[in-house]
Amino acid sequence: MFWYQQPPRHGLKLIVSCSTWSHNSYEDGYSEAKFEVNRESTDYTLMTIKNLTHKDEATYFCAASDH
Repeated sequence: MFWYQQPPRHGLKLIVSCSTWSHNSYEDGYSEAKFEVNRESTDYTLMTIKNLTHKDEATYFCAASDH
């Protein structure tokens, strides 16, 4: 599972990738303290953005890979 952020008038930025068999892998500038990802089952993943500010304004996307 991959989570992306797209700020207004900018391209997609990868926030984090996660899987059932490894720890979440955050990209530079992103952390679990701000973007908490929980995968409690193989059916869905939930990302929570903590302490929102105007800098967090963006469209957020998730993408899954089935392999």
